[in-house]
Amino acid sequence: MEGIEKITAKIAQDAWEEIARLDRETQEQTASLLSQAKAQGEKESAELLAQGEKAAGERLERLQSAAKMEGRKLELAAKQEVLSQAFDLALEKLRALPEEEYVKLLARLVLEASTTGKEQLIFSAKDRSRVGKQVVVAANEALASQAAPGLPGSIAESKVGAFLGKVVNTTAAMVNGTAMLTLSQETRDIQGGFIMVDGDVEINCAFETLVRLQREKLEKKVADVLFQS
Repeated sequence: MEGIEKITAKIAQDAWEEIARLDRETQEQTASLLSQAKAQGEKESAELLAQGEKAAGERLERLQSAAKMEGRKLELAAKQEVLSQAFDLALEKLRALPEEEYVKLLARLVLEASTTGKEQLIFSAKDRSRVGKQVVVAANEALASQAAPGLPGSIAESKVGAFLGKVVNTTAAMVNGTAMLTLSQETRDIQGGFIMVDGDVEINCAFETLVRLQREKLEKKVADVLFQS
């Protein structure tokens, strides 16, 4: 019996030792896994933090870029508004010229636009009644004077000479078929200036059209003057 007890005691002792060994190994493995998990967690946390910081930085850059672009758009819109006001003011100044200057300006524009001297001039309803006839007469007189050589100064300076000069100019103009501009019965909804008509051909000399065309040519130069830094 004593032998059996010793064997049983030996088995029990070996079992406890094995249990203790397995327990130590389990604890060691658990500690190792916890350590690895902690390290992996810290690594992943650092990566996530870095990714978050990078994403936040990229978003900040996008927002700053968008803000700058929007700022440039607003600045450009403001400049365009100022330019529009500048050219609108130019149009208003043309429309507000004293009558005598207004007639001279329109007569000069007629001379520049006329190619036959036989065109019709269409004005706004207001300008037709106010200056239409004056412009046609002034332009025809200028065309007539271009059609004939001038009289000697000693003759032209007298009243009779001036009258004679007009007769000579008118006759020469009739011979050359020029200085026959007419005032159209038609009116147009324009802000100033005129429309020159020759058959089916129209030349738009309305002030708003002339200002728009000049804006296309001069806008950059005007902008340089207005917004010089």
